[in-house]
Amino acid sequence: EIQLKESGGGLVQAGGSLRLSCAASGFTFDDYAIGWFRQAPGKEREGVACISSTDGSTWHADNVAGRFTISSDNAKNTVYMQMNSLKPEDTAVYYCAERIGRSAVVGRPDEYDYWGQGTQITVSS
Repeated sequence: EIQLKESGGGLVQAGGSLRLSCAASGFTFDDYAIGWFRQAPGKEREGVACISSTDGSTWHADNVAGRFTISSDNAKNTVYMQMNSLKPEDTAVYYCAERIGRSAVVGRPDEYDYWGQGTQITVSS
């Protein structure tokens, strides 16, 4: 059974930093992508960043580019997202998700097959 577990969320002041981790288990595929998504109250889930397992290529949404950085440690089956210069509008539940057999980096939630439970990030002003 494929499982994804997020950690690292919490409360932070505007301008602060957090690092999210997504630990993946239960799969043996070499061709996959893992993405970070977020959903704020009353808003649709949106793609934040993703990374390919095959070539390490990444994608970051325009509204986080330069502030957030996705990376991976394949030996640990863990994907990270370093978030700097956090803003109140970054407040949301953050999810990691995995698409199996397709390693192209895409930011559309409907392209992903497995999801974690989510972790709350609250940025105070």
